Amino acid sequence: MHINPNEILETIQMVRMEHLDIRTVTMGISLRDCSHPDIEVFNENIYEKITTRAKELVRTTNDIQNLYGIPIINKRISVTPIAVAAESCRSPDFVSVAKTMDEAAKDAQVDFIGGFSALVHKGATVGDLKLINSIPEALKSTEKVCSSVNVATTKTGINMDAVGLMGGIIKKTANLTADRDGIGCAKLVIFANAPEDNPFMAGAFHGIGEPECVINVGVSGPGVVNAAICELENPSLTEISEAIKKTAFKITRMGEMVGREVSRRLGVEFGILDLSLAPTPEIGDSVAAILEAMGLERCGAHGTTAALALLNDAVKKGGAMASSSVGGLSGAFIPVSEDAGMIEAVRAGALSLEKLEAMTSVCSVGLDMIAVPGDTPASTLSAIIADEMAIGVINRKTTAVRIIPAPGKAVGDSVEFGGLLGNAPIMPVSNFSSEAFVKRGGRIPAPIQSLTN
Repeated sequence: MHINPNEILETIQMVRMEHLDIRTVTMGISLRDCSHPDIEVFNENIYEKITTRAKELVRTTNDIQNLYGIPIINKRISVTPIAVAAESCRSPDFVSVAKTMDEAAKDAQVDFIGGFSALVHKGATVGDLKLINSIPEALKSTEKVCSSVNVATTKTGINMDAVGLMGGIIKKTANLTADRDGIGCAKLVIFANAPEDNPFMAGAFHGIGEPECVINVGVSGPGVVNAAICELENPSLTEISEAIKKTAFKITRMGEMVGREVSRRLGVEFGILDLSLAPTPEIGDSVAAILEAMGLERCGAHGTTAALALLNDAVKKGGAMASSSVGGLSGAFIPVSEDAGMIEAVRAGALSLEKLEAMTSVCSVGLDMIAVPGDTPASTLSAIIADEMAIGVINRKTTAVRIIPAPGKAVGDSVEFGGLLGNAPIMPVSNFSSEAFVKRGGRIPAPIQSLTN
């Protein structure tokens, strides 16, 4: 890959002034060969494999960060969904597996490890149910473990039995971590059409179709995109789209350069580059700010969904031109607690849960890092999940829900998680019940477009 001096100077400007960074270098590790009926042996196997494979991950990424002068914020690991890898274990639960993952992540000095996961979009096995029922205690008793459950796909429809179950799991997780504002829920994602190569937490896992070990990279540059738009003089939306595409192209080239160098040094296959615009609580590093730079008075105003659609499309087009390895989610994230502009929009009354849901029809993920009152019924949480899954299934895209029913909190309060997780105002939910609908269970059939093959 040829890089000219002007591109290097541009990158320095992006890093110093516009919050450009590599959000994560994530090593995916297969645990399929670690299976054993004895859970103690299984735990020994996965600890050895994770710590062996990831032994040089942090040192190598730090070396490359120093070489190129580009911040690499997180080093992470994703593993085979534990519900699959631990299926044969004769154990009533998988909490000890989560603790082993946590220990391995600490020894490897990574920030997070994902893959305490289950794929139940058409039905659940005994191992899947063990995993799901272990989630609350697992997330309470670990620091670095992240969990995800895929409950729907465009090909299979929505598993409403799983959706109904997850509402209760979220409530229990929140209550077990009530001393930290329900932070366990910030490490739990419910998916439709979950990608197997996503490097971002909390939803990362190493998919069944992935190689033995792989490096996936997530790049983030909301501040860079915002700066590019702000430099334009009274632009049309066409001109804004072109500016975003050109900026995404530059960001993608930088990210792929870093990812391939990490892979080369570790002797591991390079997987994908996820060029999602992932915001942070830092001022100026906001997706909401980009939408407002397009001409909206406040994120959440009428026109927000259209502006987000433009942004998401332009990011994907620019990235696809720069790399043949674009994957994961790739687009724009709208996590409320992690985006300073989104937080202000909620506090100003401009952004509601219903508007966020509409926005998820065109963005990369879904209802992300939403805090709601602690007394929200489990059935209401399940119904929120069902709505989001329907958007993903019908639109043939990934959608997800990461929602925190903050114990003891009500509308007007806020929760504070710190770091990249930020803080979130408590958002109101409908007072009308969805319980009878959720209790019906069964499966919402796949749309007719699922029969394309």
